[in-house]
Amino acid sequence: MNEPGSVYLRLKLAAKLFAKPLEALADSELRRVQSVAAKQREIETLILTTPEAASVVLPETSVAASLGEIRDRYASDEDYCADLERIGLDAAALRQAVERDMTVEAVLEKVGAGGTAVSDTEVEIFWFMHKERFRRAETRVLRHILVTINEELAGNEREASRARIDGIRVRLLKSPERFAEQALKHSECPTALNGGLLGTVPRGQLYAELEAVAFAMSEGALSEVVESELGFHLIHCETVNPERQSLHDEVRDTIRQHLEQQRCGLRQKAWINALRRQLRDKAA
Repeated sequence: MNEPGSVYLRLKLAAKLFAKPLEALADSELRRVQSVAAKQREIETLILTTPEAASVVLPETSVAASLGEIRDRYASDEDYCADLERIGLDAAALRQAVERDMTVEAVLEKVGAGGTAVSDTEVEIFWFMHKERFRRAETRVLRHILVTINEELAGNEREASRARIDGIRVRLLKSPERFAEQALKHSECPTALNGGLLGTVPRGQLYAELEAVAFAMSEGALSEVVESELGFHLIHCETVNPERQSLHDEVRDTIRQHLEQQRCGLRQKAWINALRRQLRDKAA
Protein backbone atom coordinates (compact mmCIF):
# COMPACT_ATOMS: atom_id res chain seq x y z
CA MET A 1 0.00 0.00 0.00
CA ASN A 2 2.70 2.48 -1.08
CA GLU A 3 0.93 4.31 -3.89
CA PRO A 4 0.62 8.09 -3.41
CA GLY A 5 -3.01 8.02 -2.27
CA SER A 6 -2.27 5.41 0.37
CA VAL A 7 0.75 7.27 1.73
CA TYR A 8 -1.18 10.54 1.86
CA LEU A 9 -4.13 8.83 3.57
CA ARG A 10 -1.91 7.33 6.27
CA LEU A 11 -0.33 10.74 6.89
CA LYS A 12 -3.78 12.33 7.29
CA LEU A 13 -4.99 9.60 9.62
CA ALA A 14 -1.88 9.81 11.80
CA ALA A 15 -2.58 13.52 12.30
CA LYS A 16 -6.34 13.06 12.77
CA LEU A 17 -6.26 10.06 15.14
CA PHE A 18 -3.11 10.78 17.13
CA ALA A 19 -2.01 14.34 16.25
CA LYS A 20 1.41 12.96 15.27
CA PRO A 21 3.51 12.62 12.12
CA LEU A 22 3.43 9.09 10.74
CA GLU A 23 7.01 8.28 11.73
CA ALA A 24 6.33 9.23 15.37
CA LEU A 25 3.57 6.65 15.89
CA ALA A 26 4.01 3.80 18.34
CA ASP A 27 3.59 0.30 16.92
CA SER A 28 0.02 -0.01 18.20
CA GLU A 29 -0.85 3.42 16.77
CA LEU A 30 0.69 2.56 13.43
CA ARG A 31 -1.33 -0.67 13.24
CA ARG A 32 -4.49 1.33 13.98
CA VAL A 33 -3.69 3.83 11.23
CA GLN A 34 -2.94 1.06 8.74
CA SER A 35 -6.18 -0.75 9.56
CA VAL A 36 -8.34 2.37 9.22
CA ALA A 37 -6.47 3.42 6.05
CA ALA A 38 -7.07 0.04 4.40
CA LYS A 39 -10.81 0.22 5.04
CA GLN A 40 -11.05 3.84 3.99
CA ARG A 41 -8.98 3.16 0.87
CA GLU A 42 -11.41 0.40 -0.10
CA ILE A 43 -14.36 2.79 0.28
CA GLU A 44 -12.60 5.54 -1.66
CA THR A 45 -11.79 3.19 -4.53
CA LEU A 46 -15.46 2.19 -4.70
CA ILE A 47 -16.59 5.84 -4.66
CA LEU A 48 -14.21 6.77 -7.47
CA THR A 49 -15.83 4.22 -9.83
CA THR A 50 -19.23 5.93 -9.65
CA PRO A 51 -20.83 8.30 -12.17
CA GLU A 52 -20.90 10.91 -9.40
CA ALA A 53 -17.10 10.84 -9.24
CA ALA A 54 -16.77 10.99 -13.01
CA SER A 55 -18.80 14.18 -13.06
CA VAL A 56 -16.61 16.00 -10.52
CA VAL A 57 -14.55 18.86 -11.91
CA LEU A 58 -12.01 20.22 -9.45
CA PRO A 59 -11.26 23.93 -9.84
CA GLU A 60 -7.55 24.44 -10.34
CA THR A 61 -7.64 27.22 -7.75
CA SER A 62 -8.96 24.76 -5.11
CA VAL A 63 -6.28 22.18 -5.87
CA ALA A 64 -3.59 24.86 -5.78
CA ALA A 65 -4.92 26.17 -2.46
CA SER A 66 -4.80 22.68 -0.89
CA LEU A 67 -1.26 22.12 -2.13
CA GLY A 68 -0.31 25.59 -0.90
CA GLU A 69 -1.63 24.77 2.58
CA ILE A 70 0.64 21.75 2.73
CA ARG A 71 3.64 23.70 1.45
CA ASP A 72 3.06 26.47 4.00
CA ARG A 73 3.64 24.04 6.87
CA TYR A 74 7.35 24.10 6.01
CA ALA A 75 9.89 26.85 6.56
CA SER A 76 11.51 26.46 3.14
CA ASP A 77 11.18 24.70 -0.22
CA GLU A 78 14.17 22.56 0.76
CA ASP A 79 12.42 21.30 3.90
CA TYR A 80 9.24 20.69 1.90
CA CYS A 81 10.96 18.67 -0.83
CA ALA A 82 13.06 16.74 1.68
CA ASP A 83 9.98 15.70 3.63
CA LEU A 84 8.16 14.60 0.48
CA GLU A 85 11.17 12.50 -0.48
CA ARG A 86 11.38 11.02 3.01
CA ILE A 87 7.79 9.76 2.87
CA GLY A 88 8.08 8.54 -0.70
CA LEU A 89 6.26 11.30 -2.59
CA ASP A 90 7.18 13.94 -5.12
CA ALA A 91 5.22 17.01 -6.19
CA ALA A 92 3.36 15.15 -8.94
CA ALA A 93 2.44 12.23 -6.67
CA LEU A 94 1.28 14.60 -3.95
CA ARG A 95 -0.93 16.45 -6.42
CA GLN A 96 -2.42 13.15 -7.56
CA ALA A 97 -3.17 12.16 -3.94
CA VAL A 98 -4.70 15.56 -3.13
CA GLU A 99 -6.91 15.49 -6.23
CA ARG A 100 -8.11 11.99 -5.34
CA ASP A 101 -8.89 13.09 -1.80
CA MET A 102 -10.75 16.20 -2.98
CA THR A 103 -12.77 14.19 -5.50
CA VAL A 104 -13.94 11.77 -2.81
CA GLU A 105 -14.87 14.69 -0.55
CA ALA A 106 -16.78 16.38 -3.38
CA VAL A 107 -18.78 13.23 -4.12
CA LEU A 108 -19.64 12.64 -0.47
CA GLU A 109 -20.63 16.27 -0.04
CA LYS A 110 -22.96 16.01 -3.05
CA VAL A 111 -24.48 12.74 -1.82
CA GLY A 112 -24.92 14.05 1.72
CA ALA A 113 -26.52 17.31 0.56
CA GLY A 114 -29.60 15.61 -0.89
CA GLY A 115 -32.74 14.97 1.11
CA THR A 116 -35.15 16.85 3.33
CA ALA A 117 -33.96 19.89 5.25
CA VAL A 118 -34.10 19.87 9.04
CA SER A 119 -37.34 21.52 10.15
CA ASP A 120 -37.86 24.01 12.97
CA THR A 121 -40.01 21.39 14.72
CA GLU A 122 -37.17 18.85 14.67
CA VAL A 123 -34.80 21.43 16.11
CA GLU A 124 -37.22 22.29 18.91
CA ILE A 125 -37.88 18.62 19.74
CA PHE A 126 -34.13 17.95 19.96
CA TRP A 127 -33.73 20.92 22.30
CA PHE A 128 -36.51 19.70 24.60
CA MET A 129 -35.11 16.16 24.68
CA HIS A 130 -31.48 17.17 25.27
CA LYS A 131 -31.65 20.34 27.35
CA GLU A 132 -28.90 19.07 29.64
CA ARG A 133 -26.42 19.42 26.76
CA PHE A 134 -27.09 23.12 26.56
CA ARG A 135 -26.42 24.35 30.07
CA ARG A 136 -24.05 27.30 30.26
CA ALA A 137 -21.44 26.88 32.97
CA GLU A 138 -20.88 29.55 35.59
CA THR A 139 -18.28 32.16 34.65
CA ARG A 140 -16.77 35.22 36.32
CA VAL A 141 -15.38 38.41 34.81
CA LEU A 142 -12.17 38.84 36.79
CA ARG A 143 -9.24 41.21 37.16
CA HIS A 144 -6.11 40.48 39.15
CA ILE A 145 -2.90 42.04 40.35
CA LEU A 146 0.24 39.93 40.70
CA VAL A 147 3.34 40.71 42.73
CA THR A 148 5.95 38.01 42.23
CA ILE A 149 8.30 36.52 44.83
CA ASN A 150 12.00 36.33 43.98
CA GLU A 151 14.52 36.24 46.80
CA GLU A 152 17.29 37.14 44.35
CA LEU A 153 15.62 40.32 43.13
CA ALA A 154 15.70 43.40 45.32
CA GLY A 155 12.20 44.48 46.21
CA ASN A 156 10.67 41.12 45.38
CA GLU A 157 11.78 39.18 48.42
CA ARG A 158 8.83 37.47 50.13
CA GLU A 159 8.42 40.05 52.89
CA ALA A 160 8.85 42.99 50.54
CA SER A 161 6.40 41.58 47.98
CA ARG A 162 3.84 40.87 50.70
CA ALA A 163 4.18 44.40 52.04
CA ARG A 164 3.68 45.83 48.53
CA ILE A 165 0.51 43.88 47.79
CA ASP A 166 -0.87 44.58 51.26
CA GLY A 167 -0.38 48.29 50.55
CA ILE A 168 -2.17 47.96 47.20
CA ARG A 169 -5.09 46.22 48.91
CA VAL A 170 -5.41 49.00 51.50
CA ARG A 171 -5.66 51.58 48.69
CA LEU A 172 -8.25 49.49 46.85
CA LEU A 173 -10.41 49.05 49.95
CA LYS A 174 -10.66 52.84 50.06
CA SER A 175 -11.10 53.27 46.28
CA PRO A 176 -12.15 49.98 44.61
CA GLU A 177 -12.79 51.77 41.32
CA ARG A 178 -8.99 52.20 41.00
CA PHE A 179 -8.34 48.47 40.46
CA ALA A 180 -7.48 48.78 36.76
CA GLU A 181 -5.23 51.74 37.47
CA GLN A 182 -3.41 49.92 40.29
CA ALA A 183 -3.01 46.83 38.10
CA LEU A 184 -1.45 48.92 35.33
CA LYS A 185 0.97 50.52 37.81
CA HIS A 186 1.91 47.59 40.00
CA SER A 187 0.97 44.19 38.56
CA GLU A 188 3.80 42.02 37.24
CA CYS A 189 1.50 40.01 34.99
CA PRO A 190 1.14 40.80 31.24
CA THR A 191 -2.56 41.47 31.93
CA ALA A 192 -1.45 44.69 33.62
CA LEU A 193 -1.51 46.36 30.20
CA ASN A 194 -5.25 45.72 30.15
CA GLY A 195 -5.93 46.80 33.71
CA GLY A 196 -5.39 43.27 35.06
CA LEU A 197 -8.33 41.89 33.07
CA LEU A 198 -8.42 38.09 32.94
CA GLY A 199 -11.66 38.15 30.97
CA THR A 200 -14.70 35.90 31.31
CA VAL A 201 -13.31 32.89 33.13
CA PRO A 202 -14.93 29.45 33.58
CA ARG A 203 -13.84 26.97 36.20
CA GLY A 204 -10.67 25.04 35.42
CA GLN A 205 -8.58 27.84 33.92
CA LEU A 206 -6.97 29.36 37.01
CA TYR A 207 -4.50 28.03 39.54
CA ALA A 208 -6.42 26.05 42.16
CA GLU A 209 -5.67 28.62 44.87
CA LEU A 210 -7.04 31.45 42.73
CA GLU A 211 -10.09 29.54 41.51
CA ALA A 212 -11.17 28.60 45.02
CA VAL A 213 -11.21 32.28 45.98
CA ALA A 214 -12.51 33.73 42.71
CA PHE A 215 -15.57 31.45 42.54
CA ALA A 216 -16.50 32.11 46.16
CA MET A 217 -16.57 35.90 45.72
CA SER A 218 -19.66 38.01 45.30
CA GLU A 219 -20.00 40.43 42.41
CA GLY A 220 -17.93 43.58 42.93
CA ALA A 221 -15.85 42.07 45.74
CA LEU A 222 -12.11 42.40 46.36
CA SER A 223 -10.27 39.32 47.60
CA GLU A 224 -7.84 38.90 50.43
CA VAL A 225 -4.24 38.40 49.33
CA VAL A 226 -3.94 34.98 47.65
CA GLU A 227 -0.65 33.15 47.16
CA SER A 228 0.08 30.87 44.22
CA GLU A 229 3.31 29.52 42.78
CA LEU A 230 3.55 32.75 40.78
CA GLY A 231 3.45 35.02 43.83
CA PHE A 232 0.84 37.14 45.62
CA HIS A 233 -2.47 38.06 43.98
CA LEU A 234 -5.43 40.31 44.49
CA ILE A 235 -8.61 39.39 42.64
CA HIS A 236 -11.51 41.64 41.76
CA CYS A 237 -14.76 39.98 40.65
CA GLU A 238 -16.52 42.36 38.28
CA THR A 239 -19.40 40.15 37.19
CA VAL A 240 -20.89 36.79 38.17
CA ASN A 241 -22.54 34.88 35.32
CA PRO A 242 -24.33 31.99 37.04
CA GLU A 243 -24.86 28.60 35.45
CA ARG A 244 -28.07 28.60 33.45
CA GLN A 245 -30.08 26.77 30.85
CA SER A 246 -29.49 28.08 27.33
CA LEU A 247 -32.61 29.37 25.62
CA HIS A 248 -33.90 27.68 22.49
CA ASP A 249 -33.13 30.75 20.35
CA GLU A 250 -29.52 30.78 21.58
CA VAL A 251 -28.76 27.23 20.46
CA ARG A 252 -31.17 26.82 17.54
CA ASP A 253 -28.52 27.25 14.84
CA THR A 254 -26.09 24.92 16.63
CA ILE A 255 -28.75 22.20 16.89
CA ARG A 256 -29.77 22.61 13.26
CA GLN A 257 -26.15 22.26 12.14
CA HIS A 258 -25.72 19.15 14.30
CA LEU A 259 -28.85 17.51 12.90
CA GLU A 260 -27.91 18.42 9.33
CA GLN A 261 -24.45 16.88 9.77
CA GLN A 262 -26.00 13.78 11.33
CA ARG A 263 -28.50 13.43 8.47
CA CYS A 264 -25.75 14.03 5.92
CA GLY A 265 -23.64 11.24 7.45
CA LEU A 266 -26.56 8.81 7.35
CA ARG A 267 -27.21 9.55 3.67
CA GLN A 268 -23.55 9.04 2.85
CA LYS A 269 -23.42 5.75 4.77
CA ALA A 270 -26.58 4.46 3.08
CA TRP A 271 -25.20 5.37 -0.35
CA ILE A 272 -21.88 3.61 0.29
CA ASN A 273 -23.69 0.52 1.60
CA ALA A 274 -25.79 0.46 -1.59
CA LEU A 275 -22.58 0.57 -3.66
CA ARG A 276 -21.21 -2.38 -1.69
CA ARG A 277 -24.39 -4.38 -2.25
CA GLN A 278 -24.23 -3.67 -5.97
CA LEU A 279 -20.61 -4.85 -6.05
CA ARG A 280 -21.49 -8.06 -4.18
CA ASP A 281 -24.43 -8.72 -6.50
CA LYS A 282 -22.21 -8.37 -9.56
CA ALA A 283 -19.64 -10.75 -8.06
CA ALA A 284 -22.30 -13.36 -7.15
